Amino acid sequence: MKTIVIKEVTDISIENAYTLDLSKAEVNHCVGCWSCWWKSPGKCVFKDLNEYYHEYITADKAIYFAKVTKGFVTSNLKNLFDRMIPLYLPYTTYKTGESMHVKRYEKYPDIEFYYDGHFQTDDGCEIFEDYINRVFYQFYSQNIIVKPVEHFFRNRGCQK
Repeated sequence: MKTIVIKEVTDISIENAYTLDLSKAEVNHCVGCWSCWWKSPGKCVFKDLNEYYHEYITADKAIYFAKVTKGFVTSNLKNLFDRMIPLYLPYTTYKTGESMHVKRYEKYPDIEFYYDGHFQTDDGCEIFEDYINRVFYQFYSQNIIVKPVEHFFRNRGCQK
């Protein structure tokens, strides 16, 4: 099983997995030029994520270790989400009863999303988890797990 790791939490590593370390890499924001759809389909004009795109789309599973900032994902991770648009076609479908971009590829990885941070209310946590689930539902991931980072360590019998 091919795994890709996207992390902002620095003290975590998974062997034999491509890792995008967002604590060391600043992701450019999407400029909305549409080049990834019309001029160079599937490729962003910024070349900083080319290897990531390939690793992501060929992975069976993507594991995220994200920081929560003020009840939301960091701006760097949000930039990454926005920059994943080349992985989809510019057309929309309504097959699910809602508007979604059409798949560019046959399969997309399953998601394990672990977050490190605190929420002021239980509602804030629920809104955050719902948001992450919706992001990856829109990204065509079939199996999505969203849990606090402690669950990752608990399920593996080790400690952070």
